[in-house]
Amino acid sequence: SPCPAHTPSTPCPGPNGESAVPSARAEKPPLEQLYREGPLLGSGGCGSVYAGTRLADGAPVRDGAGWERGGGRRAAGGELSPHDGALVPLELVLLSMVSCPGKTLVMERPERCRDVWHLLQAGGSLPEPVARGLFRQVLQAVRHCTSRGVLHRDIKAENVLVDLASGEAKLMGLGCGTVFQDTIYTWMAGTREYYPPEWILFGCYHGQPATIWSLGILLYHLVCGHLPFITGEDIVRGQLFFPPRVSQECQHLIRWCLSMDPADRPCLEDLLEHSWLQETHLAQETAEIHPSAQ
Repeated sequence: SPCPAHTPSTPCPGPNGESAVPSARAEKPPLEQLYREGPLLGSGGCGSVYAGTRLADGAPVRDGAGWERGGGRRAAGGELSPHDGALVPLELVLLSMVSCPGKTLVMERPERCRDVWHLLQAGGSLPEPVARGLFRQVLQAVRHCTSRGVLHRDIKAENVLVDLASGEAKLMGLGCGTVFQDTIYTWMAGTREYYPPEWILFGCYHGQPATIWSLGILLYHLVCGHLPFITGEDIVRGQLFFPPRVSQECQHLIRWCLSMDPADRPCLEDLLEHSWLQETHLAQETAEIHPSAQ
């Protein structure tokens, strides 16, 4: 489910897996009084997703139902381990933590949006002012996730959704996420090209440095139009090549994020304060969102 760049109303679990949802809730009207259900958008092993409309203002939404398929137990690291031992996504953990079997989850259904991967496929790269605006929003979304105790673990262009009219970006794809912890992780989720070198070399990683690494890969992809590394050998070698059009400030930020030593990487606040991100060229118009043909 999407994690918006602005604070959502539904809280995420705390860093130790405890629910941040208040135990006492006000009674809400039945869903049929709030939404009109539309056609089936898709279905899978964990449930079905339907289009819908919010009756109050006509806003498009999507709802999913039927996630709970039986009892399970919580496993270390924030995944849910059913009786057969298989791990399932964080969304199910969040549902199990707040004890709401059989409930329906209602989410936004943006109609004028495309993911950044498709934008890059269409044009090759984004102009730096547009990349700057999108990247800053992703940083804010990641900061929000970590402040709520959630480690995303799959930050990439495919998981950044952009409203083509407003330039608003949202971070989605929490299926690889887990509960944020300060200790070492020994199980990896996400996309291979975004894995940090410490995972390739040692089979373990810390949440924040690995997140910063994936953000560096994302920014490189935005401004260069392709990924810097493909294989594990590429990742460990760490050689970066930039087109002449990429500014020195942007290159510095990317190289900082992609430091081989996790201790040398910045934190999220360091990134937000970097000089390249201080300019105010944010994407606001549809024309600014379309990637360059460079």
